[in-house]
Amino acid sequence: MPTVVGVRFKKTSKVYYFDPGDLDLKVDEYVIVETARGLEYGQIVVGSKEVSDQEVVHPLRKVVRRATPEDAQKVQEDKLKERRAFDICLQKIAAHNLPMKLVDVEYAFDNSKITFYFTAEGRVDFRELVKDLAGTFKTRIELRQIGVRDEAKMLGGLGPCGRLLCCATFLGDFEPVSIRMAKEQDLPLNPMKISGICGRLMCCLKFEASVYRELRSKLPPMGAEVETSQGKGRVVGLDVLKGKVKVQLQDAEHVVEFPADQITRKGGPRPAADQAEVPEPEQAESLEDEETLPEEYT
Repeated sequence: MPTVVGVRFKKTSKVYYFDPGDLDLKVDEYVIVETARGLEYGQIVVGSKEVSDQEVVHPLRKVVRRATPEDAQKVQEDKLKERRAFDICLQKIAAHNLPMKLVDVEYAFDNSKITFYFTAEGRVDFRELVKDLAGTFKTRIELRQIGVRDEAKMLGGLGPCGRLLCCATFLGDFEPVSIRMAKEQDLPLNPMKISGICGRLMCCLKFEASVYRELRSKLPPMGAEVETSQGKGRVVGLDVLKGKVKVQLQDAEHVVEFPADQITRKGGPRPAADQAEVPEPEQAESLEDEETLPEEYT
């Protein structure tokens, strides 16, 4: 099994594995590594360890050397150049009258390429813009269209909960989020309530989805006929976290709440959680059932 170290290039980017070679590298050290894009400056976030071949992208590239104070100074200087390049690109976009929104600019560590990240509703013919930028900066130019979730990850901000965005603080990858997760957690299927500032379903719907799914599988579905210590009735409400069921008794007008282990469902075994009968308000029709990131192109 190969020995690797985990390197991250940005605060919330993916962790990539590299061969440390003979270097004794510690967590939080900065290094220069060889990537498909050339030399890059990154931080060690996973110490030296052995991993299986399946966890490594071959060929496994090497850590070139430890970063020096001069490398750190260069990175800071590149950040200043990125701000200038951002302003220039905005002017070029306006001059070419292109329907695109510039999000971020990134200089390669060796300055061999400048990448401009943008969002747009459709594909944009930016060939003339690329020529203009290449003539201005005298280096290779790449324009990359990103999705709205990537935009939120790059820019950061506060979520509906009042905390810093998960994607901009600790999420390395985006995972698919579906309307079903909101249903299983009894959240209002209103786009304004379950969407993040990017306009997509909130990533945090994924965090507790498996817990709710497991707990809900132990409860009868809505509308099921059950037997209780007070007689027969029909399920009209569920408290998934407390494991309680609200039952409308046949011989009473009021609703009584029972622990799930004190009722018996009539008519056979319970369906799986994803088959439970959950009402779908009309608001849900405007949301996608499954969300994934838009395809990137350059």
